[in-house]
Amino acid sequence: MRLAFFVNSIEGEHPSYATGLLAMAALNRGHDVIYLTPGDFTLRPDDTLAVHALVMPKQKYKKVETFHAILQERQLQRETIDIEEIDALMLRNDPSLDQTARPWAVHSGILFGRLAEQRGVLVLNDPEGLALAQNKLYFQSFPEIVRPTTLISRNVEEIRAFADAHPKGVIVKPLQGSGGKNVFKIGSSKETNLNQIFEAISIEGYLIAQAYLPAAKNGDIRFFMMNGEPLMRDGAYAALRRVPAKGDLRSNIHASGTAEAVEVNDDVLALAEMMRPKLVEDGMFLVGLDIVGDKILEVNVFSPGGLGHIRELTNVDFTDTVIEAVEKKVTMQAASAGMVSNRLLATL
Repeated sequence: MRLAFFVNSIEGEHPSYATGLLAMAALNRGHDVIYLTPGDFTLRPDDTLAVHALVMPKQKYKKVETFHAILQERQLQRETIDIEEIDALMLRNDPSLDQTARPWAVHSGILFGRLAEQRGVLVLNDPEGLALAQNKLYFQSFPEIVRPTTLISRNVEEIRAFADAHPKGVIVKPLQGSGGKNVFKIGSSKETNLNQIFEAISIEGYLIAQAYLPAAKNGDIRFFMMNGEPLMRDGAYAALRRVPAKGDLRSNIHASGTAEAVEVNDDVLALAEMMRPKLVEDGMFLVGLDIVGDKILEVNVFSPGGLGHIRELTNVDFTDTVIEAVEKKVTMQAASAGMVSNRLLATL
């Protein structure tokens, strides 16, 4: 099959990113792999959709560093391809990275993903589902029992009152954002730097305030789900514990957090099960849940990372399992002759 990966930019990719590991796994299974970025689509007057794609050499890769070095080569071949010649398109961009410098690029994956889907391409995650999830407000549509107490507002007095109602403190962060940027803990409304915190975060829009969970000092669990079920291979779960650096609230790996092996218990599986119906309904093929104690802090549906760290910790490569699932969906789509919706195929 020909598999396309949609990312923010080629130069922004990193050897540790899960997208590269997935692409490498696809190549090692004998598939054709291309990369797309927000400016690579053309809708022509005859209503055909073309992509100006970066084509990865079809060869076997043992090291992700080798793959990444080839991906970054400036002389790498580009081809203009009709979208109907692509079997599956994986939307792996992070919209929040483009919202300031390239606002035109924020919705391009979803917009052109819809057009690709209409022309018979399997699109993962489902673009209609992703359209619902373009900021952290999406998380409020999941069962209340799995979520920390949350306030979403730009009203400073509302946020002050919320902080005073939670003596253990609250976490405040942008509603639209990722990677642990502008995340603060507030102990009470009397803290002297509150105005500066509100000013820094509100530049990006609405604020989300969540009741602080004391278990967060031990980090969180990044737990992968595929097709609405825990992602497993050889009896192991795709999961890791992310531990924040000393004096830091954030457990994100690229925000100085560290990765550790984690034992997945029944409580984690019970939380995942409560998330399953909504993930399936929205066509969320591959997602990462961030779990603290008995709550889920976030559901990552655009470009969840961590598969490389999990491979290092467990010696299990889950990317092969993911690509195998994509292969099955492409086969099912061909057999259904277009009678099964993309959203349903995404989690079958």
